[in-house]
Amino acid sequence: MKSKVVPHNVRFRVTSMKPRHVEALAEMQRIIFPTLTEAELFTAQKYLNHIRLFPAGQFVALVEEHGQERIAGVASAFRTHFDFEDHHHTFQEAIADGWLTNHDPKGAWLYGADMSVHPDFRRRGVASVLYRARAQLVQRMYLRGEIAGGMLPGYARYRHQMRIKEYVRAVVAGRLKDPTLSAQLRNGFYVRAILYDHITDPRSNNCAALIVRENPAYVGAGV
Repeated sequence: MKSKVVPHNVRFRVTSMKPRHVEALAEMQRIIFPTLTEAELFTAQKYLNHIRLFPAGQFVALVEEHGQERIAGVASAFRTHFDFEDHHHTFQEAIADGWLTNHDPKGAWLYGADMSVHPDFRRRGVASVLYRARAQLVQRMYLRGEIAGGMLPGYARYRHQMRIKEYVRAVVAGRLKDPTLSAQLRNGFYVRAILYDHITDPRSNNCAALIVRENPAYVGAGV
């Protein structure tokens, strides 16, 4: 699908996800994540369940075009307790096959199930505003922080030159740039570990980075 040229001065706003957004969100999933399996993609029905379970953790970034609303980005999350000593898990395990039924209303951490921007609106600061909305939610709910399995699409260019761990180290050090991880690092995350066999993504040999952004206001912060 060819990207549409959108003016750089377009304005967008972040708001809570609503049922009227879910069909467009499901369509956007297929555009943004072409490597994911059908089971890994969020459907309209799954988005509705996210809203039902944890409405405060679901955000969309909206723009107005010709008097109509269009979705520029989305952020889905749930609360969980997380064992950093036993951190290896698959994306499907974390998100309960996309339904987010692992959501624990008393969970100390916010788990980022999805953070994505439509190709037409990339490099416009959409992800940063969504990450800011999440950070504010973490502070408002007094959670320990955020965790997620960050995809590593840029590894495809280097997979025959270095191991995934070496690639991640180079991105963290600033020697290489990754379309996803570099943006997450700029938004205050750090890499805690490599998640092997985490998600269907041949570009990164199905690996992801376990990323963490702690709440500085949380007493006893640190994992």
